Amino acid sequence: MTNTALVVGTTGIVGSATARLLVEGGWTVAGLARKPTAQDGVVPVAADLLDSASLGAALEQVRPSHVFMSMWARQATEAENIRVNSAMVRHLLDALRPAGTVRHVALVTGLKHYLGPFEAYGKGSLPATPFREDQGRLDIENFYYAQEDELFAAAARDGFSWSVHRPHTVIGEAVGNAMNMGTTLAVYATICRETGRPFRFPGSAAQWNGLTDMTDARLLARHLLWAATTPAAANQAFNVVNGDVFRWSWMWGRIAGWFGLEAAPFDGDLLPLETQMAGDAGVWADIARRHGLREAQLDRLASPWHTDADLGRPIEVVTDMSKSRRLGFTAYQATDDAFFALFQSLRDGRLIP
Repeated sequence: MTNTALVVGTTGIVGSATARLLVEGGWTVAGLARKPTAQDGVVPVAADLLDSASLGAALEQVRPSHVFMSMWARQATEAENIRVNSAMVRHLLDALRPAGTVRHVALVTGLKHYLGPFEAYGKGSLPATPFREDQGRLDIENFYYAQEDELFAAAARDGFSWSVHRPHTVIGEAVGNAMNMGTTLAVYATICRETGRPFRFPGSAAQWNGLTDMTDARLLARHLLWAATTPAAANQAFNVVNGDVFRWSWMWGRIAGWFGLEAAPFDGDLLPLETQMAGDAGVWADIARRHGLREAQLDRLASPWHTDADLGRPIEVVTDMSKSRRLGFTAYQATDDAFFALFQSLRDGRLIP
């Protein structure tokens, strides 16, 4: 049987990496986004997942065997997050049902499955680390749970297999992405270097001193492909991280060194990036002008609020990968090298100087 993929959210960090990997593997790939951008080997599909009527028309000629979903829309409250983000999953799978070609659907969520949604992030009674897939849902509303439930219901009705993938913070490249620590830190480091500001860790002492891990978008793409094509991985939820652990007290100096900076001493106090970078739109526009960069809008590159949520957590967060390892997924990626590869790609693409 031929493999034809529909990658949803193909302009994002995860979607673009997944589409690239599938094209390299010889798949026929369609990429859905509200405003698709050109990607080699990817057939663009422009559609709004919240407009079920136009979505059906846009997908009428698309006959995917595999669907890879990595999308969300941030709302003001978790109740709205649930309503909007579950509807996107439901509308998509409803639109694909008439063709009857789907064999597997992969959904990317994340560690908010264990940590709680933004309104209650890292608070209350949390499961012990390292997080494992057999730890149950928190007793709190969460749009990740709502998305999963839509997937499970459609799979039971339509007969396709599924996989759920829970990465930690994802390192990868995408302009205009709301969850983008790597590019945010690259922009922050550039501003510090250009203005002479101290390159100061913005987060908590717990994150500075504790163990953590992250997920390279390229490794996540490989995990998605593995689960979609490995029978033993069908109908399973998986954590997915790089395979190493680190402390920010070490990583911060590694990142500083790449940019030719000295890491400022950490005094244990929170100094969020959202505060530090609040007035930097004009600073970045001037840097972009002087260096001939492609993107002069700071908010198209940096998402300080999301980076602050990760780096400001009051608890240590480490993720267990044993389930995937037992089933045969053995890929590994050093996290500092993942950051460095991203930074070089941003430089090569004239997004940072």
